[in-house]
Amino acid sequence: MKKYLTIMGLLGLAACGGAPSNIDGDHVFYAFDSAVITDEARESLEDQALYMKKNPEHNVVIEGRCDERGTVEYNLALGALRAGNAAHVLIRNDIEPERIKTISYGKENPIYSGTGEEVWAKNRNATTRVHEVEE
Repeated sequence: MKKYLTIMGLLGLAACGGAPSNIDGDHVFYAFDSAVITDEARESLEDQALYMKKNPEHNVVIEGRCDERGTVEYNLALGALRAGNAAHVLIRNDIEPERIKTISYGKENPIYSGTGEEVWAKNRNATTRVHEVEE
């Protein structure tokens, strides 16, 4: 029985340990008026770091976004903080800082159109865009 559990445990770890095949367009989401990285977001970003380790020919741009509430200036600052915090998770997972750029769109470039909490929650994000390394 012990051998069975050990083998099953190893199989479970192997299934969880692979890097995603594509991270372009991946989102991590934030609470209202927050740039705090949740456990779920950290897990997603750690998976993105695995992808980047396996694909050194790729760099990323992390796009910080906010919902439509608040001033333009406030949301640009909050979007920058969200993108920066996401980038820091990648850096802490051994991704070279020069492979990561950040940009804040604030509320000016929402991914989802509409209004109301359901749409706002989707637009409070940091989106990862993959780019080939320029030579």
